[in-house]
Amino acid sequence: MKPILYSLVGSLLLAVGPVLAQREFRQYQSFEWEIDHGLPPDWQQPGEFVTGRLMYPGGRGWGRDGWQQGGTSWAVDYPEGDRTFVELLRRFSTIQVRSVEQPVNPDDADDMGYWPFLMVGLAGYWQLSESQVQNLRAYLLKGGFLFADSFFGSDSWPGFAAGLRRILPEYNIVDLDGSHQVFHTVYDIPALADTQIPNMNSLLGGGGGYLGDGHEPHWRGVIDEHGRLLVLIAFNNDVADSWQWADDPRYPQERVNLGLRLAVNIAVYALSH
Repeated sequence: MKPILYSLVGSLLLAVGPVLAQREFRQYQSFEWEIDHGLPPDWQQPGEFVTGRLMYPGGRGWGRDGWQQGGTSWAVDYPEGDRTFVELLRRFSTIQVRSVEQPVNPDDADDMGYWPFLMVGLAGYWQLSESQVQNLRAYLLKGGFLFADSFFGSDSWPGFAAGLRRILPEYNIVDLDGSHQVFHTVYDIPALADTQIPNMNSLLGGGGGYLGDGHEPHWRGVIDEHGRLLVLIAFNNDVADSWQWADDPRYPQERVNLGLRLAVNIAVYALSH
């Protein structure tokens, strides 16, 4: 694949009110405790684009306490998925990307405005406070983009949908088909709308790539009255696994190719809409 020529137009800072201070990089414990996450050598170098990782308090044993220190559900596929995402953008685009992600605390509205892209994993278990809801609402309505990934099964959907309705009550969650622009921003990947990006642990365990009863993939979104996609939802999918396991022959290569292309599409979409 040829590199994508993409120039950033205007400032990448969101107009979410007066932004007072960009928080320093920090690294927390992953949800996968056994993995040792060393820092890349250029971690201190700034970039035009930074992957934001949304932190959140969880429930039902998924991290109500101690979530601000990592190791809970928000840190699924973190930071390996985030950093593989960076490597993909560097390889397949000309976007200047910082090598490390930025964990974003939803209590910190000032900091949130610096990061035009947020990724959230296992969000079926988020339990946001009212102030966190309002901060995320302001972020999305004033230019932010949220990618919800890595959650499966009918037991996880109600909690996610309830949280999203609190954030954006005036908009519906809609199903996306292959004609939506996010599947065509750079790469044309309409087939992804009907395809499941599998979970690696499930594949290794003979589970077919899904968890629980999440065998049917759903690509959904929240779209505002101007047609802008505010939230992209990869339900019953694990896109971050396709990034992390891209070089492993045990992971289906056709799904890797779709995941790689989607990585570029969503980054460019987030920066251009």
